[in-house]
Amino acid sequence: MKKLIIFLLIISALTGSLVSCGNKGDGEVSVFYYTYSDTYISGVRGAIDSMLKSAKISFNNYDANSNQTTQTEQIDTAIAKGSKLLIVNIVDTGSDDAAAKIISKAKNADIPVIFFNRSVSEKVISSYDKCVFIGTDYEMAGHMQGELIGNYVLKNYESLDLNGDGKISYVMFKGQQGNAEAEARTKYGVEDADKILTEAGKPKLSFYDSQNAGKYLVDQGGNWSAQSANDYMKTILSAYSESAKNMVELVIANNDEMALGAIAALQESGYNKSGGKTIPVFGIDATDAAVAKIKDGSMTGTIKQDAKGMAETIVKISQNFLSAKDMFEGVDKDNMVGNWRVNIPYSAYTGEGDKK
Repeated sequence: MKKLIIFLLIISALTGSLVSCGNKGDGEVSVFYYTYSDTYISGVRGAIDSMLKSAKISFNNYDANSNQTTQTEQIDTAIAKGSKLLIVNIVDTGSDDAAAKIISKAKNADIPVIFFNRSVSEKVISSYDKCVFIGTDYEMAGHMQGELIGNYVLKNYESLDLNGDGKISYVMFKGQQGNAEAEARTKYGVEDADKILTEAGKPKLSFYDSQNAGKYLVDQGGNWSAQSANDYMKTILSAYSESAKNMVELVIANNDEMALGAIAALQESGYNKSGGKTIPVFGIDATDAAVAKIKDGSMTGTIKQDAKGMAETIVKISQNFLSAKDMFEGVDKDNMVGNWRVNIPYSAYTGEGDKK
């Protein structure tokens, strides 16, 4: 038995970063992250760690580093070690297969599962009575971003039209192809802004590259990264400029990391600096770094995805599972969707009133 435990610990070390709190051994809570490198997820992780420690709940964290095979192997290891709860930020959101396999493994071992942040379908969650999803109404994030952008552009239309062509040229940075959150944010972030503009008699937003049928630039690595947006933005700025009368006049990003990557490129070209011209940049998440950029004027707005609120709900439901209570006990009913899901509310942040 001792050799088996040692072997499993070695495997867990090889397949992901392992962090523990509390007494080691059987009966711990296992928390699986799609990657530690995601800034928003890092905020959620920090909050969960703190709350689990305060509740004196023993836990292990696992970093899948954006690899579903790694994460699945980590889950096998945790189950073999006797984990009493799986909290999963799943890697693969392109289909139900990975989530369904995880539920099957957990169900066979009679272990509750909490999926969070990265979408899992109702069909899969509802297949196991000890399973729940905690996330956000991802369509709402797109709608709120679109409304924020539309109202801002309408209010500042003349000053934003650097090309003097009567329309606003934009770029959209999409986090991941096929991801439900990315699809909704990409769609509604533009559609809802267009609705506000056209109702006021203004033209719709115009994607800067007429040859791009999709009207977005996707992070090919699926990591919603600052680096991908930075690379794209540098390439754009090498060919699009005020002097050529084709400057990109608005930046929309599916998350704050990509927004920050775009800002870095803009600043290298002299924009979005104190006292100079600013290209409005909008993101989603309200990370600390993005809030700082909004406060210094180099970023325009974001939609707050409440990392602390998500962590609080995850830990509350974890405690319910561990104490054999109803899994939704103490959860705000206004945030519940049927018996399978809890949505954490969004809010807009532009720095006005300095409230986050």
